[in-house]
Amino acid sequence: MAAAAQSDAFVAFEHVQKSYDGVSLVVKDLNLTISKGEFLTMLGPSGSGKTTCLMMLAGFETATHGEITLDGRPINQVPPHKRGIGMVFQNYALFPHMTVGENLSFPLEVRGMGKSQRDEKIKRALDMVQMGAFANRRPAQLSGGQQQRIALARALVFDPQLVLMDEPLGALDKQLREHMQFEIKHLHESLGITVVYVTHDQGEALTMSDRIAVFNDGRIQQLAPPADLYERPDNSFVAGFIGENNKLLGTIEDLSGDRALVRLPTGELIDATPVNVREKGQKTLVSIRPERVEFKPSMMPEGAHTLDAVVTEVIYMGDILRAVLRVAGQDGFVMKMRNTQGQTRLAPGEAIKVGWHPQDARALDP
Repeated sequence: MAAAAQSDAFVAFEHVQKSYDGVSLVVKDLNLTISKGEFLTMLGPSGSGKTTCLMMLAGFETATHGEITLDGRPINQVPPHKRGIGMVFQNYALFPHMTVGENLSFPLEVRGMGKSQRDEKIKRALDMVQMGAFANRRPAQLSGGQQQRIALARALVFDPQLVLMDEPLGALDKQLREHMQFEIKHLHESLGITVVYVTHDQGEALTMSDRIAVFNDGRIQQLAPPADLYERPDNSFVAGFIGENNKLLGTIEDLSGDRALVRLPTGELIDATPVNVREKGQKTLVSIRPERVEFKPSMMPEGAHTLDAVVTEVIYMGDILRAVLRVAGQDGFVMKMRNTQGQTRLAPGEAIKVGWHPQDARALDP
């Protein structure tokens, strides 16, 4: 079955390792398959190995061990310009002395394409990114967002089946970055291309991806669709890296199937789904998302756990109100409330009860 999965893969990393000094491994035994037409994001903190994996796929780095295949053929020894891969970088990498049209023409000329065919492809690529009127401008005459659109058009102009993007939106302001996320996703869907995207921004990864590979310390910690990563993290690293997360320290009191009974330091017992905990007496971090926490009795889900809490801070964030609480003797517990008409306003020092459904709590490795 594994062999069949490898043969069906459009991109495959098989036991790939990478070391720069011959001693320490930046990428440790990576096995990953990517389907044709998939949008896969490599997500992780700086130094986790995600960009190195992208650079090995592009051909700018060489694997120390293992094999990388593209559409069934090994590419370890194939130079970058012969892999037929489009690339988009954070710094745009446009030629400053060339016009927009000339920048897009370059990868077509390298492939020996005639002028009339080049002109047709350049026009189509610029229209795709709503930059048709800018063919005669130079990069210095464009804003950062416009330059990124041109970099994207250049990556798409020669109709590659695979496009690699390395932090492509990192230099843009928040509003433009969010707008470009949707544009890239819509282009991916309409063109049917395969995209491998690298970012350290978990919100960006959740918005755009079909699947996300969460990297840490040179290994994939979890590979799953966005909703699975957010709702069902495999370990405490993934839970902490994907979205905001409350963590209550406790001890496993009892384990039974898909239920863990956890005793908090203040003596309360709460239920949670066990993940990577295997025995009674083991320390655990109970993970609960801030948006799953309620403080109004009428809003509490049936079967909810309730704990005493004290409000330590309330932060106004426009669309939401963020209350920071002390719960079970532990500070920094966050509750998010929608900023709606009639929403109860909390004040620092106020004593309340908070609750959540047991299925929204996960007992993770500490």
